[in-house]
Amino acid sequence: MSKRLLIDARQSEETRVITTTNDIIDDFEYEVHSRRQLKGNIYLARVTRVEPSLQAAFVEYGGNRQGFLAFSEIHPDYYRIPIEDKKKLLAEASAKTDEELSSNEDISEDTTDDYNEEELKKIKRNLYRNYKIQEVIARRQILLVQVVKEERGTKGAALTTYISIAGRYCVLMPNTPRGGGVSRKIGNITDRKRLKKIVDDLDVADGMAVIIRTAGSKRTKTEIKRDFSNSISIWENVKKLTLESNAPFLIHEEGSLIKRAIRDLYNSEIDEVLVEGVEAYKVCKNYMKAVMPSHAKKVQQYNDDRNPLFQKFKLDAQLQDIFNPRVNLKSGGYLIIDQTEALVAIDVNSGKATRERSIEDTALQTNLEAAEEFARQSRLRDLSGLIVIDFIDMEEGKNRNLVEKKLKEAMRKDRARIQIGEISNFGLLELSRQRLRPSVIENSSEICPQCGGSGRIQSIEVSAIQILRSIEEEGISNDNIGIQDFSTF
Repeated sequence: MSKRLLIDARQSEETRVITTTNDIIDDFEYEVHSRRQLKGNIYLARVTRVEPSLQAAFVEYGGNRQGFLAFSEIHPDYYRIPIEDKKKLLAEASAKTDEELSSNEDISEDTTDDYNEEELKKIKRNLYRNYKIQEVIARRQILLVQVVKEERGTKGAALTTYISIAGRYCVLMPNTPRGGGVSRKIGNITDRKRLKKIVDDLDVADGMAVIIRTAGSKRTKTEIKRDFSNSISIWENVKKLTLESNAPFLIHEEGSLIKRAIRDLYNSEIDEVLVEGVEAYKVCKNYMKAVMPSHAKKVQQYNDDRNPLFQKFKLDAQLQDIFNPRVNLKSGGYLIIDQTEALVAIDVNSGKATRERSIEDTALQTNLEAAEEFARQSRLRDLSGLIVIDFIDMEEGKNRNLVEKKLKEAMRKDRARIQIGEISNFGLLELSRQRLRPSVIENSSEICPQCGGSGRIQSIEVSAIQILRSIEEEGISNDNIGIQDFSTF
């Protein structure tokens, strides 16, 4: 079984990244340089409006629209309160974080959090309920913020003042109350204890937290310490540049897609990393040497003008299928994927699948195949938010359980946070998937100006009747207009 990470950056305007297993696409990321990702960027920002009714502030940070900063995402360091009160609040936050995280060492099978983010959010909400945003935050106040959600439609980016710097093996949270630990996706107890000891041995300053990512589960203390040191260096540069800059200003960019791909998609099971594009190869090679020097030899430059990288491995046809709402299954069944404003609807159809002995067996096998394929498609297309899958009806409860189990197993490799429900009596399963970035369709297309995005236009018959009705109404309302009927045969 061959695994590859392929990077196509021969066009200066775009970068495409693919991971494959036996030349079948597992992950796909795409970035047009005119629409670069904002998520993870750190900005020096200025408060433009404090909104008591929302308990939030709107800030100017340098994006196309003003950013949205919820009160729970504002660190107490920015509160305009007496110093003693601020010290007391920070001490309480530190103690509460230690208590909460230590009590959540149990592993939950259903959780897919990459780290203990939900616990930290709950702590922030509980601690600051004694204050109102209008009492402690003022207009024109300067804040250091990080983008946590991209701009979308008419909505500005969602921001936080709780900074996090993601490395290859660990996440540094430089202004989060004490705490940290190990990703809850790492279920091996021995690994968790070993990694927890490594975290305890790191020289983490007061007021900081470090969490080991899933990619660090089998890493040595030396590798994790090197990654931690890189994150500390980034934070030191952020602090230095912050003091030298005027708001609004971009302080730190999360990094190019190439670096993010090595950080988030690469693993030791990948046999080779092929890069097309001279500059992209240099960036990839240097970054790999910095974070994983022992793996740098796997990074190779691809040079063949007559046979581009993706064409060589026959991947272009697979990429085109991402834009097709229909996904064919090997059994003869198929999925229909419909992305709407409210939710993503997935319809499972048996199609030509007739190999099984009974209708129930056909439904079960098609649903099992559909569950596995959906998990892959959700990563490829970046499907997020509320998702409803309409499975083929199954009479037996044990079969529904098998499909639910298959779906959970297939989605475990997903980096997004996922919550999965159960199949209802109507054959519907609801799940939610974290929005990591804009979907492929959002990134590479625009709404049709003719149909407004519906994909349909009014029929000729209905349009003709509307025209006749308008003429008739105009004639009735204006006596001076005469209507003459001409017929052609």
